[in-house]
Amino acid sequence: MPYLLNLKNMKESLWQSIISVRKNSPLVHSITNYVVMNNTANALLAAGASPIMAHAHAEVKDMVALCNATVINIGTLDDYWVQSMLLAAQEAHKINKPWVLDPVGAGATKYRDETVEALLAFKPAVIRGNASEIMALAKMSQQQTKGVDSVHQSTDAVLAAQWLNTNFGSVICISGATDVVVEGSTQIVLTNGHPLMQQVTGLGCTASALVAAFVGNEPTNVVMATAAAMALLGVAGELAEQQSAGPGSLQTNLLDKLYTITEAEFYRTLNAQQRNE
Repeated sequence: MPYLLNLKNMKESLWQSIISVRKNSPLVHSITNYVVMNNTANALLAAGASPIMAHAHAEVKDMVALCNATVINIGTLDDYWVQSMLLAAQEAHKINKPWVLDPVGAGATKYRDETVEALLAFKPAVIRGNASEIMALAKMSQQQTKGVDSVHQSTDAVLAAQWLNTNFGSVICISGATDVVVEGSTQIVLTNGHPLMQQVTGLGCTASALVAAFVGNEPTNVVMATAAAMALLGVAGELAEQQSAGPGSLQTNLLDKLYTITEAEFYRTLNAQQRNE
């Protein structure tokens, strides 16, 4: 994309996205799994966004219209919630509101795969998942997903991400030790974070919620908005770990760092590069 090819200062652009979310406080409608509702709501607030957690059939369409973006997370499926997800995705597609799909555990069961396939018909602005989930969506992996953990590295899923981008028009975010944001031949590669983050449940779900906030705030620049959300979480997690004794304190310190992170900390810590392949 031209706006990426002409980008001279990625750090500055990413930081400006973070400041813009704080200033504008985008409203994020979340249909997410009940394991992480509190975590993702608090992370959105700490980053400057405003969360709404709503899945009642009678109000889903109104919520989609009201909010800047919707995030749909399939972590804890049942028939009622699946219908809520489909109603939300359909409405978002209809009124051209960005929505983010988090295909938790894609490839693990037939029910998950059928649900994701139905949701993909409504063209999410962003699909964010680990490498195994992204590969499962593209049907490139014959290896069953290990719960919600990835059995592949992020770079293993780039071809699958490019296939999904071509076929659904979605920006693809592959998360892991390395995060890769993919649109066409363009990749933004982020290598922040810390292994201890894997011991805190739902940080991938948090990433998807943050992506929705940033994309809702900058719907005309989905690639950079997605990269900014992932950069913020990775840098905040890396800095928070330095003050943490374990996963419990990391969870608290991460929320604090999302709220207090400074421009100097962000610039000093961020590891990012753009590739065009």
